Amino acid sequence: MTHPALQSLPFTLPALRAAYAAGIRPEAVIAEAFARLDALGDPGILIHDARAAALAEACALGSGPGRPDDRPLWGVPFVVKDNIDVAGLPTTAACADFAYLPQADATVVAALRAAGAICLGKANLDQFATGLVGTRTPWPVPRNALDPAIVPGGSSGGSGVAVAAGIAAFALGTDTAGSGRVPAALNGIVGLKPSLGALSATGMVPACRTLDTVSVFALTVADAWEVFAAAAAFDPADGYSRAFAPFRPEALPPGATIAVPDAAALAAGADADGRAAFAATAGRLRAQGFALREIDMAPFFALARLLYDGAWLAERAAALGERLTAAPDTLHPVTRAIIARGLVPTAVDAFRADYARADLRRACQQALEGAALLMVPSIPRFVTRAEDAADPIAHNSALGTWTNFVNLLDLCGLAVPTGPRGDGRPGSVTLLAAAGLDGRLAWLAERIEAGPMGALVPPRPGPALATAPATGEMTIAVCGAHMSGLPLNPQLTGRGGRFLGTAETSADYRLYALAGGGIARPGLVRGAKGSGAPVPLELWALPLAEVGGFLAGIPAPLGLGTIRLADGGSATGFLCEGAGLAGATDITASGGWRGYLAAQALSPA
Repeated sequence: MTHPALQSLPFTLPALRAAYAAGIRPEAVIAEAFARLDALGDPGILIHDARAAALAEACALGSGPGRPDDRPLWGVPFVVKDNIDVAGLPTTAACADFAYLPQADATVVAALRAAGAICLGKANLDQFATGLVGTRTPWPVPRNALDPAIVPGGSSGGSGVAVAAGIAAFALGTDTAGSGRVPAALNGIVGLKPSLGALSATGMVPACRTLDTVSVFALTVADAWEVFAAAAAFDPADGYSRAFAPFRPEALPPGATIAVPDAAALAAGADADGRAAFAATAGRLRAQGFALREIDMAPFFALARLLYDGAWLAERAAALGERLTAAPDTLHPVTRAIIARGLVPTAVDAFRADYARADLRRACQQALEGAALLMVPSIPRFVTRAEDAADPIAHNSALGTWTNFVNLLDLCGLAVPTGPRGDGRPGSVTLLAAAGLDGRLAWLAERIEAGPMGALVPPRPGPALATAPATGEMTIAVCGAHMSGLPLNPQLTGRGGRFLGTAETSADYRLYALAGGGIARPGLVRGAKGSGAPVPLELWALPLAEVGGFLAGIPAPLGLGTIRLADGGSATGFLCEGAGLAGATDITASGGWRGYLAAQALSPA
C-alpha cells in the first residue's frame, strides 16, 4: 500500500523535496514508483527490476548521515539505460548473450548515487544503442507513455518512457545520433545531450566511441540541468573526457541571434503541425527580443548522411568486436543488418569520410557565424508502430533528420517540450550550441518550455468523484483520447481542466473504435438497459468560461450529452451519433479505451 499523498505527486525534484519536508519517507517514494510501474503493466520499460535493492537503499537513507541539505538528489528515483553499468545488475545492451555483471557503477551512476539518488533498475533500449525507434529489442517493446500506437523512441526508449510515465524522476540514456533527444520529443519530456566528454563514459558500452555521450531525461529543464550538474566532472580514466568550466546557466545577451532552418528545410523536415508549432515557438522568442535568422541546412544534412554511410558504421562494428561475425544470431535482425555494413569500408574510406566531415563542418560553422545558438525541430513527425514494422529502416532514418549531424559537429543539445501541437501531440524543439555552452541552452530552454510533463501519473481506479467541481466549473466525462496522458488531454489541461477522479458508465453502453485518420478516437453509444458493459471514464472539472471553446474543437460525430454512471449518478460527457459508427469496430470487451490501446500495441500487426 503506497502513501496516499504520493499517488498524484509528479516526480519532479521540487515536488519530491516538498514531500520529504512534509515527512514522507524515501521508502514510500520508492514503493510508489514501483506501484506506478506495476499499475502501468508495461513489461518493456525495464530489463532489470532492482526493486529489493532500491527499497533497501531507501530505508538506509533514514539512518545514515546523508540528508537532503548535503545530498542534492537524496531519495530521488531514477533508471539507467542498460548499456551503462550499475553494480550488481547485469548489463545487456539489449543482447542477452552479451550480458555481464559489473562489480562497480559507471562513473556517472556513482556520482548520482553519491548525491542520494536511488536506482530503480535498468531500462530497455534499441540493441547496442543502434536505432531511434525503440523497437529493436528482444525484450518487449516499451509503450510510448502518451500513445501506445506511436514508437517509444530510441535508442533510450525505456529511459524516456520511465520518466514520461511518472515512474522515475530522471533517467540516464546515451546519445550518438539522437538517442537522448528523440525519445524525449516522442514522450513529451526534456532530453539533455551534454557536450561530448562532459559526462564520463567509463562504464558505458560504446556504440561509436568518438561520438557517444551519456544523456539525461527529466520532466523539466531545471531538473535535467540539476542532474547533469551533479554528475558532470572530468574523468582521467576516460580518454574522451574533457575538463569544462563549472556548468551553470548562461543568459543570452538582449537581442541575441538564434539561427533556425530555412523554409525549404522545414517543409521537407517537419509535418504541418510540426511546422506550425515550430513557428509558434519562434514567435515567442521574437516576442522576447531575440533575432531569428534562417540558415541553409544543406551542409548539416549532408554531414548527417555520413553517420550511416560507412566509416562510422565501421566504428559501430568495431564496438561489437567478433560478435558480428562469430555470433551474428545473437543480434536483433535489424541491428545486424545495419551494423554488418560497417564491415565493408576500408581505412582509406574512413580517412576520406573524416576529410568530408571537416569540410562540411567548416560550412556549418560559417552558416552559424554570428548566431548564439541553433534551434531546430526535435523530430520531423511522429512514427507509428505499424509504420516502423512495415519499414524499420526508412522511418528510423527519418527520425534522425534533426539529430544525426549534432555529435559529428561536437554540439551540445537540449530537446524541450513547447506545448501541444494542433493535433494534440507534444511539440518539441532542440536547442544546439558549441561544446561547453550547455548553460546557454538551459537558460533559453526554461523560457520556452511549455505543456504537460510527459503523461504524469495515470489515475488509479477510485471513487466516482474524488473531488467535487468548484463553483464556476462543469464536470466533463471523457472515455478516450482526452484522458490523462493521451494525445488530446492537453485540450482539457490547456483550458484549466482539473482531474477529479475515475468512474464507469452503467452497463447500457458500448464502445467503438471509430474509423478515419488522425488521432484514434472512440465512440460511446448508449443502448437498451443492460445491453452493453461498464466503460471506464475519467471525470474532469472544466471552467464554465472554457466549455464553449472546448466544444468548438470537438469534431463530429462526437458531442456532449448525459452519461449514466454505474453508481446511479450522471455526468455530461462524450457520446457518438449513430451515423458515426460506419466502419467502426466494437471494442466494448476491451475494458475501455486504454485496454484497447494496450491490446493494439501488443498485437503483432
